Amino acid sequence: MQTVLTYLTLLFTTVFLQAQNTIEVTMTGFDNNKGSVQVGLYDKESNFLDKEYKTIASKIEGGTATVTFTEVPDGVYAISCYHDEDSNGKLNMFMGMIPREPYGTSNNAPSNFGPPKWEDAKFEVKEGEKVSFKIKL
Repeated sequence: MQTVLTYLTLLFTTVFLQAQNTIEVTMTGFDNNKGSVQVGLYDKESNFLDKEYKTIASKIEGGTATVTFTEVPDGVYAISCYHDEDSNGKLNMFMGMIPREPYGTSNNAPSNFGPPKWEDAKFEVKEGEKVSFKIKL
C-alpha cells in the first residue's frame, strides 16, 4: 500500500509541477497611442493567424506596449499582434487582403506577398523559461 501511495504522490506532483513558462512581448513602432494593441499567442501551425491559444490587449504608451503571457506549457508557439487603432477588436483589411492597421509577428517574420509563415514566426519554450520578444510594427 505504501508503494502505491508513493507512486501516486510522485505522479500527481509531476503533473502539477510541470514547468510553466513566461513569454514577454514588447512592441514598438506605433504611429500613435490611439486604441490598443491586440496580441495573440498561437500553439499550432493549423491555427496560426486564425485562432489564438491566448490573447492579451494592452494600452500603448509613448509608442511602446508590453504584454506578458504566464503559465505557458512547454511547446512550440508563435505570436501575432496588431495596432487596433479604432478599438473594433479586429485587424482592418483593405479588399479583405491587405492590412490597414500596423501588425507584427514573433521573430519579426516577414510577410512577403501574403501573411507571415508559421515556420518564420515559431519558437520553443521549455523547462520554466522566461523568453522576451521585441516586435516592430
